[in-house]
Amino acid sequence: MRHAPVYPHDPVVPIADDVYMVRGAIKMNPLVRISRNMAIVRDGRELTVINPLRLDHDGERQLEALGTVRRVLRLGPFHGIDDPYYVDRFKAEFWCQRGGTTYPEPAIDVEITPGSELPFANGKLFCFANTQQPECIVLLERGTSLLLTCDAIQHYGDYSHNNLAARLIMPFIGFPKTTLIGPLWLQAMTIEGDSLKNEFDRLLEWQFDALLSAHGTLLEHGAHAAVRAACKRAFPD
Repeated sequence: MRHAPVYPHDPVVPIADDVYMVRGAIKMNPLVRISRNMAIVRDGRELTVINPLRLDHDGERQLEALGTVRRVLRLGPFHGIDDPYYVDRFKAEFWCQRGGTTYPEPAIDVEITPGSELPFANGKLFCFANTQQPECIVLLERGTSLLLTCDAIQHYGDYSHNNLAARLIMPFIGFPKTTLIGPLWLQAMTIEGDSLKNEFDRLLEWQFDALLSAHGTLLEHGAHAAVRAACKRAFPD
């Protein structure tokens, strides 16, 4: 299987107790490059990579110094370009909800369902209901209450790792520098005539303080209030 290339990225950095992130980029087309983030959760010496992002040689050495990559966890159906690389390179298990159509590979080893237990301690799973394709969110209680999302909720403190073309268009296509419900995600995932407001209301019953999405920047504090405000903008009364 041919794997996607390595795109520019930052080093592996800690963001919570036994939780790490890598900020990087991905080309959407020949003109536009946008930001992308990977989360790494360590349980003992076992690592689970979430929203995988392929690393260069130095990045892989940092990753392997943390432990052994045992699992790949896909949160959203529109991400998955680097999942096969991690499964092949590290012989990792692939955890995923069934039903996504954008990236049909690799084969699912462990199917995620709303009642699934996560493969690491101090984690909780939220699965959206009534979406066009499956998407889920992870809440980690690791020194801080950290929400890990894919495309549904994003935060932009800056536009780093977006190239000039992306930086120019982001505010005009619904991605200003703030916390937001992904507008393209919302359009693609909402069943005609329906609304996902109740799903976000259900999510807001959880308490969390930090947010790391598959795009944008880490929001270290105040995430619950920021997500609530984003929901009010996305679903005005």
